[in-house]
Amino acid sequence: MIVFEAWDRNSSLRRLETRRSLKDDEIDDFVALLDCLSSFIPREVEDDRRWTMEPSGLFSGISSRLDFSDCKDIIKKKAESHSIDCFSLNAFLTEDDINKIMLSWGDIRNSILYVISSEKKDDINKLIDHGWLVVVLNVQDDIACENLGMICISKLEELPLSICRLNRKAVDCSLLVIGYTMKPSRELDFAKRGAFPLYPTENGLIFMPLTFELPLPSQLPEVDVILHKATDEILFVELSNFSDLSNKVTYSSRMQELQRYIEVHSDLCVVDPLNNIQPVLDRLEIQQILLRLEEALKSEGCMIRGPHFLKVGNFNEANLVQNLSEAKLSLPCIVKPQVACGVSDAHKMAIIFKVEDLKNLNVPLPAIIQEYVDHSSTLYKFYVLGEKIFYAVKKSTPNISTLINLNQSDKLGPLVFDSLKSLPIADGSQQLEGKKDKDINLELIQNSANWLRRVLDLSIFGFDVVVEDESGDHVIVDVNYLPSFKEVPDGIAIPAFWEAIKNKENNLDAIIFW
Repeated sequence: MIVFEAWDRNSSLRRLETRRSLKDDEIDDFVALLDCLSSFIPREVEDDRRWTMEPSGLFSGISSRLDFSDCKDIIKKKAESHSIDCFSLNAFLTEDDINKIMLSWGDIRNSILYVISSEKKDDINKLIDHGWLVVVLNVQDDIACENLGMICISKLEELPLSICRLNRKAVDCSLLVIGYTMKPSRELDFAKRGAFPLYPTENGLIFMPLTFELPLPSQLPEVDVILHKATDEILFVELSNFSDLSNKVTYSSRMQELQRYIEVHSDLCVVDPLNNIQPVLDRLEIQQILLRLEEALKSEGCMIRGPHFLKVGNFNEANLVQNLSEAKLSLPCIVKPQVACGVSDAHKMAIIFKVEDLKNLNVPLPAIIQEYVDHSSTLYKFYVLGEKIFYAVKKSTPNISTLINLNQSDKLGPLVFDSLKSLPIADGSQQLEGKKDKDINLELIQNSANWLRRVLDLSIFGFDVVVEDESGDHVIVDVNYLPSFKEVPDGIAIPAFWEAIKNKENNLDAIIFW
């Protein structure tokens, strides 16, 4: 359990510092909170205590000393949105406060970690006397704290690192620490599903968020595995009409800092390194890989393949109609940017119904013109987590006849959309081995997943499949790295996710996930 206390007793104000710029919809709440804090002083009153386990696996809370319901409502609202419990204490930390917390949890003493300001020396001594683990915030003299049996941190960002060290010391040194960093929304999505616990998983993993607010050399020595979504850190991709993506990707400064650290520390082993991720950034390269898959798994039964395609550097190329025909493409077709992810317009696509639709088409160049497959609006999303494969069935775009009728009746031009936002979403997911479906050949998919795992040398990836209505061909229309796999039940997917990481570690002394 973690209790966080940041009340300034001398000024009777709570010190609030934001770790990032507030969004527009957060500013009003923050201003209202400040108004509450400036208008009311703390009083010696009690409130109920509510405790639930947060996704990290720890019981944590924010203690407040306010006798004003509006302020408490704001604090509780923000705490709940971040899976943190909220409770009230007296104006001064009393024996009654300590006893009631312990009564709520039983006599767990050394399992309670209390984060407190260095200014509260009297409260610190009380907590130590009760056997609580005390982390003192805003202290620069580590030696002084260690002599008193406390843990000192100068910034709150150091807290996960301190918890990681405590857990590793308390259990045993065989635990693997997974340091991870990705964009906040993705991190929150994984964390809410219990994927990144600070306490040890059943297979001996601890997840620790890496922060660039602290020097990397102070964090990475504690880490055995780095989990990183590199495509979240792409700033831009320089891609001319006749070049591939090699050495054309520019990453954020913090990603470059991590790269430099890895280059200096050559003993760190990289699993799913940038070179392995490169193909999923480039739709042209993926199409070429899928041509090899089609040849490798050719059989007398149904076929698995990529869609027919044509790369174009501009939409006014000479002999474009002839080139489309030679590529086995007939209209309508779907047009996608060659850059598959990591930049803002990578998912801007269009369905074209006639060649004239390409004129002034608002899709980034160079682009891939791709076969549109009739698939009865059914998309199969497959997730490869190490040796295990899961899939979800989702709704997709309609068949060609429906699209043409819609286009003719409304006299539409090209249908331009963002594939992350515009396509319909359907619920439902199944594990590969747990469902028989007459429309999908799971044995063929299993063989394809194994082939892609070997060729791409990726541990955690996904690919989308549609089944062509007439021929039964299984057509892979997308491949991506480190998907969220949130359509698969957490109770099944998260342990498989952990197992995929653990199995990789069993084969190597040190692992880094990008």
